[in-house]
Amino acid sequence: MRRSLPPEPVSTAAVWSRRLGLLALTLAILAVALARAHKLDPPAALASIGGAIVVALAAVLLFVTACATIWRSGAQGFGRALGGLFFAALTLGYPAFLAVEAMRYPVLADVSTDIDDPPDFSRSRAALQARGGYTPPTPPAATRAAQAAAHPDVHPIVVDLDMDEALAAVMKTAATRGWRLVDKRPPNARSGDAHVDFLVKTRVMGFDEDATVRLRPLAGQTRIDLRAASRHGRHDFGENASRIEDFAEELQTQVE
Repeated sequence: MRRSLPPEPVSTAAVWSRRLGLLALTLAILAVALARAHKLDPPAALASIGGAIVVALAAVLLFVTACATIWRSGAQGFGRALGGLFFAALTLGYPAFLAVEAMRYPVLADVSTDIDDPPDFSRSRAALQARGGYTPPTPPAATRAAQAAAHPDVHPIVVDLDMDEALAAVMKTAATRGWRLVDKRPPNARSGDAHVDFLVKTRVMGFDEDATVRLRPLAGQTRIDLRAASRHGRHDFGENASRIEDFAEELQTQVE
């Protein structure tokens, strides 16, 4: 009579590593999807992402525990533990990238091509309504000085176009970049400056953020200054500077 051997035990830590890793990834995906669909406000979405990160870290810790248990006892479950690590890595990948960016750049949430005289945001009724009553404050001088050192490539754009042509190029560039028009102010009778305000989306979460463009007439040219500001958190992880540089590159393409 053949005797069947008892099944080899499976590491409990491996089982829970996989479960928690999958849970963390599911939470993160749901938070991003609901935030982009405007079904979850930014504070709740960020709190959900924070919870997903905590769960993912627990999955990683259980993976390490499972590996030690399997090595000592010969228990089964390494594949499950590896699955937990994989799901956790997917969850932690982008937050880890942001952590690296936070070390690369100073704490900035408002970036401008003109650090001495940043373009102001419109306070018209339409602009305030679009921004939910919020207007980005002018950053202090110390913050602007930190920007100059961190983002030397963020500088004013000068185009060989008159004001109307430059404004048309700005509007076309904004449409290409997916920026939503908030307010458009014609050239001021005294200074000659024109302003255009936009709402822009963050790359992953789809949060609303703010950008303004100031056009200033020069002799046969137009100077264009941009300012991009984040609403949530004190650190933009370099995104506003990247946003301005991408806009400037696209604008040059439109001009050419």
